[in-house]
Amino acid sequence: MTRTTHPAARTLLQRLIVDRCGATLTEFAFVGPVLILMVMGIFDMAHTQYTNAMVNGAMQKAGRDLTLESAGTRQAGVDELVREQIMNVVPDSAIITFERLSHFDFTDIGEPEEFTDDNADNICNNNEVFADANGNGQWDSDRGRDGIGGARDAVVYTANVTYPRLFPMFGLAGMPRNVTLRASTVLRNQPFAQQNRALDTGNCP
Repeated sequence: MTRTTHPAARTLLQRLIVDRCGATLTEFAFVGPVLILMVMGIFDMAHTQYTNAMVNGAMQKAGRDLTLESAGTRQAGVDELVREQIMNVVPDSAIITFERLSHFDFTDIGEPEEFTDDNADNICNNNEVFADANGNGQWDSDRGRDGIGGARDAVVYTANVTYPRLFPMFGLAGMPRNVTLRASTVLRNQPFAQQNRALDTGNCP
């Protein structure tokens, strides 16, 4: 049994095939989200790079200020100046923290505390003796001492900045909700006094 198509239905089908009304809207539905994601991604990366440059610039300026003899008393003020500059380009909910590690010399930066490796396993253990360079009573992988230190000390001054992204499509691009930036500067305190840091020893656990 042969089924025939109603003439009116055939005419409607032919009209739908050749009809181009709404084609642009349909095409935009496919292309639009990708285009918007790309544009927002470009703005997001540009803002992150600009903020990173701002943070590094503020840290370099702070590093110069902290080399002064009065740096110990001006430390809170310098932190606040850095914070104000950063807050000009990040949301109010941004979290800004500072770290300071002082070292006897530049060669000590990023170095672990020395220890007598009696069992040659490259691990500070089994009651082995170590040089407690930062005076905290335990072996550390970084021998820096908390704080700005004293005369002639080499200091690593670091700012950590965390803030929510400005654009809402970070999830579609597989990006984290927050941006985290870290900037450091290395300085040396002025020789306003004799450098004197006693070196204690301790025992590894």
